[in-house]
Amino acid sequence: MRRLLPFALVFAACSPAMSAPEEAPKPVQPNHSTYGTDANLAASKPDAILRYADHPRGFAELRLPEGKGPFPLAVIYHGGCWKTGIASHAYMAPLATRWQSLGIATLNVDYREVGDGGGWPGSFADWAASARLIEEVAATYPVDRARVTLVGHSAGGLPAVWLASASGEGGPVGQRAPLKVRSAIVLDGPGDVGPEQPAFDALCQFSAVEPFMGASPATAPKRYAAIAPATSAPQLKEILFVQAKLPAPSAATQASLAAGGARVAVRENIGQSHFAIITPGNPIHDANEPAMLAVLKGR
Repeated sequence: MRRLLPFALVFAACSPAMSAPEEAPKPVQPNHSTYGTDANLAASKPDAILRYADHPRGFAELRLPEGKGPFPLAVIYHGGCWKTGIASHAYMAPLATRWQSLGIATLNVDYREVGDGGGWPGSFADWAASARLIEEVAATYPVDRARVTLVGHSAGGLPAVWLASASGEGGPVGQRAPLKVRSAIVLDGPGDVGPEQPAFDALCQFSAVEPFMGASPATAPKRYAAIAPATSAPQLKEILFVQAKLPAPSAATQASLAAGGARVAVRENIGQSHFAIITPGNPIHDANEPAMLAVLKGR
């Protein structure tokens, strides 16, 4: 494997240029008053930094395993309660590096949040635009297009499921077809933002959902319905939830998520750290790693 470079774990959280890597913006620094830290980890240098939009956060880091491939691809979305200043893509780099060492290509995506142009609809627009990188990566690098998994930690669980669902005219970016990918992994994230607002706000330790959505469920029910799995189920083969601080999605939400044909599995790690599950080497992460790898490498 490539030589690892020191990298501090930080928290939650135009046309693509495929030919030449560029320098990524400086990572957002951690907000230690909101989140503690599990460990300092090492992250490998990305093989390429690919742009999907012309704003400062419109990029993703590509990491490729050693070998010829074709490799499964994990498209990773960070958390951060959808609020600027808490997190960036950077804290997911150690997990991306771990998967790289195990034969999985990773695309670690940054995106706008509330405070820098994100929220409804800016974050959704970024997620939809970033997904177009998948086709370009698959056409340029040794990636298996049939084995793409959307991965989201915390707030990043929303795009991991939403991108695989169809949207109507009332959606945040208008009408769009579901992204064709194999699977999704949600790491201590929501299954349905509206019903899970109290638990998610408690996790964030502040009101996160309403600022992100631009309204409460009571005042804008159509917004919440537009992104709910009951309105449009994700078109996936399987969905894995690995929960810790957040409870498992309700039986009704799991049924809605499965309505598009997905096999839904939930692994609960009750009372464990929100970050332990994404920290390679942590016993909680390591206990769940085989289940994650089975999804990432599945056919």
